[in-house]
Amino acid sequence: MPELTSDQMKEVCEVAEEAARKYLLSKVASSNITTLNITVDTQGTKPINVNVDVEITLSSAMKNHDAEKLTGEATKKAFESIEAYLRELGCTSRR
Repeated sequence: MPELTSDQMKEVCEVAEEAARKYLLSKVASSNITTLNITVDTQGTKPINVNVDVEITLSSAMKNHDAEKLTGEATKKAFESIEAYLRELGCTSRR
């Protein structure tokens, strides 16, 4: 795995945020979300440390949904997308 450039680190953040947002919006309509905050932080370049924080507040109409479970799954999807992105970078760098 090569050392990541600042553009690649930015891309890691964008890929993770997009994956978390896409997952949440596939489970809950945006009109039923009061607050949605997704924060992705990276530290270092080799190895890279990534922190993903997903916060969601659902409208009262969604009282039967488990917001904590949704954020956990969205975080998992974010990390899966990061892994896929980094694997692709690793394969590209070997060529």
